[in-house]
Amino acid sequence: MSSATNQTNQLLPLELIDKCIGSKIWVIMKSEKEFTGTLLGFDDYVNMVLEDVTEYENTPEGRKTTHLDQILLNGNNITMLIPGGEGPD
Repeated sequence: MSSATNQTNQLLPLELIDKCIGSKIWVIMKSEKEFTGTLLGFDDYVNMVLEDVTEYENTPEGRKTTHLDQILLNGNNITMLIPGGEGPD
């Protein structure tokens, strides 16, 4: 298989995120927070806008959930993105 063929089958990270626009995504932050929602858009720094959001926060009292209409997440604080993810169990 030639290297040109290998390159056409691979997606760059931002291309993969672009394919997730309009679908559910699970975002794990560097802090004790996680978010699930529909990805509306993002920029080159992976700052992202989600709608119909559920925020999960791990606290000493247990997991706290908050529902939000829309949120802007700073890409510097994102640890992991899971396309189609439904959030923590």
